Amino acid sequence: MFCLQAIIFRFAKIQCALFKGNDRDEFLDKKEYSGPLYEQIEEAYRFVLRHINRSAEINGLLRKERYELPVGAIREMIINAQCHLSFMDSSCVQVALFDDRLEITSPGMLYGGLTLKEAVNGRSKIRNKAIAEVFSRMELIEGWGTGIRRIIKRAEEYQLRTPEFTEIGDTFRVNLFRKEGKKPIKADKKPLSEERRQLIKEYIREHGCISNREARKLLNLAESTTKRLLKQMVLDGCLIEQGEKKSRIYRLCA
Repeated sequence: MFCLQAIIFRFAKIQCALFKGNDRDEFLDKKEYSGPLYEQIEEAYRFVLRHINRSAEINGLLRKERYELPVGAIREMIINAQCHLSFMDSSCVQVALFDDRLEITSPGMLYGGLTLKEAVNGRSKIRNKAIAEVFSRMELIEGWGTGIRRIIKRAEEYQLRTPEFTEIGDTFRVNLFRKEGKKPIKADKKPLSEERRQLIKEYIREHGCISNREARKLLNLAESTTKRLLKQMVLDGCLIEQGEKKSRIYRLCA
């Protein structure tokens, strides 16, 4: 089966940077990710989450995190940038975080004569059909041209300024704006392992079992982080695993 993990372009990478202020004058952190496209997406996504603020709400024994920016929109922006970039261009996807916005720039203008108005209204033309097909099989995209609309909707749910979509030269850029005039929330650095374990156990008690995909959605974690947590719970004797790879599920030990 055609696997995205095998898609490696030596010239395809994602550059991530955290800047001081609202321009590209002073770096506070920067990383560059290459290799399989899906791994690039995961690493870039985690980079952003590490550098934005989050708060936590306690409901009984359970703890629920909320980042200052909608994580669904962040992931959608990175996936879209990677899916629609032009591999004929020697530049790469750039993920830049400023005091006032998250800015993601992808090489290549809108494809096939598609206008910005049409894209915002849900029309889509695919530049990289093979990549889009694999992303669709992995359920990273839906193939209905809804990506931009979902980014806008997530921003509305967070009461953020409407995201900005622009074509600049031969690139396409999306800006997701942080809240203005709001005191930054200090990132909570306390370990969340026990709370996450508790959430997984409660889910299994209610549903009988849990898959990696369900755990990722429940905990809002990257795939690799979720795998490590589930594996550790198996090693600790909390869970048992059944099945192979994609069909693998986890149940509570008797």
